[in-house]
Amino acid sequence: MAVWALGINHTTAPVDLRGRFAFAIDQIAPTLQALRTNLHGRVSRQPEAAILSTCNRTEIYCAGPEHDLEPTIDWLAHSGGVSAQVLRSHSYVLEDGSAARHAFRVASGLDSMVLGEAQILGQMKDAVRVAEQAGALGTTLNQLFQRSFAVAKEVRTATEIGAHSISMAAAAVRLAGQLFEDLGQVKVLFVGAGEMIELAATHFAARNPAGIAIANRTLERGEKLAARFGGQVLRLADLPGRLHEFDVVVSSTASQLPIIGLGAVERALKVRKHRPMFMVDLAVPRDIEPEVKALEDVYLYTVDDLAHVVQTGHEQRKAAVAQAEAIIDAGVQSFLHWMDQRRAVPLIQQLNAQADEWRALELARARKLLAKGEDVEAVLEALSRGLTQKMLHGALAELHAGDAQARERAGSAIQHFFLRKER
Repeated sequence: MAVWALGINHTTAPVDLRGRFAFAIDQIAPTLQALRTNLHGRVSRQPEAAILSTCNRTEIYCAGPEHDLEPTIDWLAHSGGVSAQVLRSHSYVLEDGSAARHAFRVASGLDSMVLGEAQILGQMKDAVRVAEQAGALGTTLNQLFQRSFAVAKEVRTATEIGAHSISMAAAAVRLAGQLFEDLGQVKVLFVGAGEMIELAATHFAARNPAGIAIANRTLERGEKLAARFGGQVLRLADLPGRLHEFDVVVSSTASQLPIIGLGAVERALKVRKHRPMFMVDLAVPRDIEPEVKALEDVYLYTVDDLAHVVQTGHEQRKAAVAQAEAIIDAGVQSFLHWMDQRRAVPLIQQLNAQADEWRALELARARKLLAKGEDVEAVLEALSRGLTQKMLHGALAELHAGDAQARERAGSAIQHFFLRKER
């Protein structure tokens, strides 16, 4: 089996391009089916596949009879509405050991914008679960991901890779604190109610803001999150009319289109008499129209804008990274060894099938002799002799046929497989 991976992330592609290839969790199963159907036309059987899609990356992992990178690139480019050439210029393609190493690094938080962050591991597990439920996982990818999770656990346990890290949510709070002297005097609006918003709300709530509100498409989920922080709940439909009430807006939804437009922010600023607004768009694709950034009294940050803030602490983690890479190296070698062993599986199956066929033939012959009343000892002797002859026939034929060099090779193999002494 061959393994390959194709991806774009925060280091290779800007946020707007990543937004073209972002898949909501409920889109992944049908997308996997479309991908596998597309690739199936080029190979003997449908390949295994999984898609990991987060705000910082979209990655496709595949396993099949042979590497099928070009068709995978063409398919992904078409799905995102860009040319294959554009996608290639912003993507990375990996095969076998390189693909495994990348998966292990992603799971361990070494390839994240926030070095050592743990959220990606949960997102990866969700991606695997969805792929499994869609029937897109097989033995090879399942083994790859299970080993990824095991390596990530060892990295977390044996190193301090997560120490000194600054999350995106913490970075947002830090930047807001630079704009507003006292965060205890500001009102904060969170748009969405997913894991990222929950994390951001936790960080902001620790600074005791004057007010917290949650605006979410599903009111019940918004109410549940708001109750945790003593906040209020808004309907998304009410957002344009109430935007002016908030000094800080943090948004992270799965919407495919912006939900906070330039016009709504302009009207909010007018009501606020141009008091500044701090806005953080953690969504990919964007939740807030990019034109908002040009407004004089708005400080808008995207996930990419926060990158330099979360880089602090890298020096302290260099030793931990070296330890983590060593653990990952061992994991990659173990996976490649497993892959090599898997290549022998068809031959092992053929050998077992042949042995079963010989056994069945000799058993059938023995039963007939016993039914005729033949001596049991004689029948057993014939059974063992028949099996032995069948098993040795090929080896003996090789020793008697071919040239001297072929007989020498056969002799060495026979000595290795049949004449080894027990140690």
